[in-house]
Amino acid sequence: MRATRPGVGAGTPGTRASRPVDENSRFAPGTCQFFIIITWKRGVALIASLHHIGSRDRLIASHAEFMCNDQAQPRWMVIFNFALVYFFWGSTYLGIRIGVEQIPPALMCGVRFLIAGLLLLGFCGLRGRTIRYDPVHLFHMAMVGTLLLMGGNLTLAYAEEAVPSGLSALLVATTPLWFLILDNLLLGSHRISKQGLIGLVLGVAGVVVLLWPDLHATGALGRRELRAALTLPLGSFSWALGSVLSKRWESGADRLVGTAWQMTFAGVANLLLCAVNRDYLRVVWTARGLGAVAYLIICGSWIGYTAYIWLLGHVPISKVSTYASVNPVVAVFLGWIIEREVVDRFILAGSAIVVISVILVTSAKIRLASAVAEASQLEMASD
Repeated sequence: MRATRPGVGAGTPGTRASRPVDENSRFAPGTCQFFIIITWKRGVALIASLHHIGSRDRLIASHAEFMCNDQAQPRWMVIFNFALVYFFWGSTYLGIRIGVEQIPPALMCGVRFLIAGLLLLGFCGLRGRTIRYDPVHLFHMAMVGTLLLMGGNLTLAYAEEAVPSGLSALLVATTPLWFLILDNLLLGSHRISKQGLIGLVLGVAGVVVLLWPDLHATGALGRRELRAALTLPLGSFSWALGSVLSKRWESGADRLVGTAWQMTFAGVANLLLCAVNRDYLRVVWTARGLGAVAYLIICGSWIGYTAYIWLLGHVPISKVSTYASVNPVVAVFLGWIIEREVVDRFILAGSAIVVISVILVTSAKIRLASAVAEASQLEMASD
């Protein structure tokens, strides 16, 4: 039998305490009230602890946590999927770098995602999963897939024709900054704290340090690298937008099937761009290039991307975005070991600033707009 605190009525699990509430002492100094706001049909729970501070009866939402499926996932599954995204996506930067040596980016991405998507759809169909959806759901999947795997991934592939894989990964490390901004604007669930704003400024400063040698370059190669590098933040924006829309448009559809459709639509979109650019006329198929494409299909799409989509459905988006602070470390290390890519003082300094900015942003306290609004209403009601 559970012991009860003095002044707090005991209750059975799942029920509220039966102690009558004194309206005059509900927000007395030193007391702490817990409110369970609402349980959504998919088990999304928001728990906010509201504290009284000082004589102004100011209420602050100090803790909130989202669980995005019917029940909390085992911790090992979350850690396992994070590990898959951290390592395999960090290694795909080098895979893309090798692939675009002889294969045009749009063609490489089109082949990669179309093969990965169609085979995954076939697998889901053979397993008895529903793969047919209405036009609205398919449109959402097409939009998300195009933003993520064309706007985000294809931009990266084009940039890596001129920019080393390690530097590309470091520039893409600014993605969590876009996550917070778009999450706040589109989902309206998060409010950026002062620490997060400092992180945003540091992220911009880090990118400037990374690009400093190219900003002063006068040669054609240097300016080409600069133009390629400047497209990466746009790709990061597209990736973050697709990720946020994926969470916003979540409708209970099978995530594995949805992932397969996203890759299929992205593959078609990339191949259409390839046809417009007539990239197929300048492709050179080599064992090295085909090996890179095969690695990207298996490790980048089937393992890394499916783990990422799983995390989007089960973990707060601000935590999912931490992959961007780990991937650069893996990419720089592999690029240095395998491809002998140069790591100079600007990359070291810029990478340190970018990683610090990402840590500041993702570790900043998340204030949920709904909890803050609820606190304000309760405060007004108590006055």
